[in-house]
Amino acid sequence: MLLDLKIALASLAAHKLRATLAMLGVFLGALAFNGVQHVAEAMYKNAEAEAEKLGPNLFAAMAGQVRFSRAGGQARVSGAVRNFTLADAEALAGGVPGVLNRAPYLTATMPIRSGAITVNTQITATWPAYTEIRSFRPELGRFVSDQDVEDRARVVVLGRKIAERLFGRPEAALGREVLIFRAGFTVVGVMEAKGRDLTGADQDEQTFVPLSTYMRRMANQAWITGVYLRLAEGADLGRVKSAATDILRKRHYLEGKKDDFSLLTPVDAMQLRREALDLVQTLGAITSTISFAVGGMGILSIMVLMVQARRVEIGIRRAVGGSRRDIVRQFLLEAGLMAGTGGALGALASIGLVQIVCALAGFPHVFDPFLTGLTLLGSALLGLAAGAYPARQAASIEILDVLSS
Repeated sequence: MLLDLKIALASLAAHKLRATLAMLGVFLGALAFNGVQHVAEAMYKNAEAEAEKLGPNLFAAMAGQVRFSRAGGQARVSGAVRNFTLADAEALAGGVPGVLNRAPYLTATMPIRSGAITVNTQITATWPAYTEIRSFRPELGRFVSDQDVEDRARVVVLGRKIAERLFGRPEAALGREVLIFRAGFTVVGVMEAKGRDLTGADQDEQTFVPLSTYMRRMANQAWITGVYLRLAEGADLGRVKSAATDILRKRHYLEGKKDDFSLLTPVDAMQLRREALDLVQTLGAITSTISFAVGGMGILSIMVLMVQARRVEIGIRRAVGGSRRDIVRQFLLEAGLMAGTGGALGALASIGLVQIVCALAGFPHVFDPFLTGLTLLGSALLGLAAGAYPARQAASIEILDVLSS
């Protein structure tokens, strides 16, 4: 076996260009497979971490159908309607089992201005219970209060990034006045840094106002986006969803029609996002399979050429006592070395690229020994499979044919 290894290494060293070209396809296949699978795993872990940011025992009902896009897994609402009302939110809070608190809300994108600086922000109009239900609280100052809702007060709580863009430092925002669509609002708080949630929304880019202020003083509208409900620990989600569905279908007169609303928990949202991200893994598997196939064909074709070019070498080895099994083992070893080396280099390169991608995207760093081992094993097996035919061809060469040619 040691002699076969020495001969295989000497042969590859003598044909560097051919060996490099043969390894290239396997290198790209290993790079694609190991890299994409690790990035997808990092995205899954990131989704799990984001699910925790939505709040404990959260249940959300909202207008329209929520879908997660294939690119990036961010939430999109299709078929949006304007018939979800505060009365619907109160009916859900009173009719769904296990509800401890509720926070109706609506969202809209508007410009907010301080002096000469104007930025676009997502307005989230809601009630004080929002901070408890979403586990998202002010770092400076306070959130909107019950009195603010009752008085339709023109107060605003800024997300951290919005405060930094408008005032440089979050501390400088408290007590200042900003203009939201030409109406003056007093800044009473700045939210803690929270990052993106599971729907892909950057929570630090939000601006919070009392729900009544938006509905009556800013937009004069009767509909809302939805309601967040906090459920009791251990609540039966099946019963909760069934009850919420019955309530909303009756209130929206949907007999014989499709739902015009969505019901989500963090687990549901994470599952929807996982389904969207599964496409990343599928495309990665397809790409790597094609690259591996190209690499296998490259090894096969180059090994066939090497067999023809080394007929004399094969004949001499047979003449000095080498068996057909020795010839087969030698060529399989050469093919396995090329594929294994290409796979190992591809796996190492992918690990480095994955760490860079995770650092840039803010994903948790991951390393799965099983995936890497599977990549190496698959590369080696590909080499053996690609080298099987050339090895048989080499073993079938007769000594007399070589000496007479």
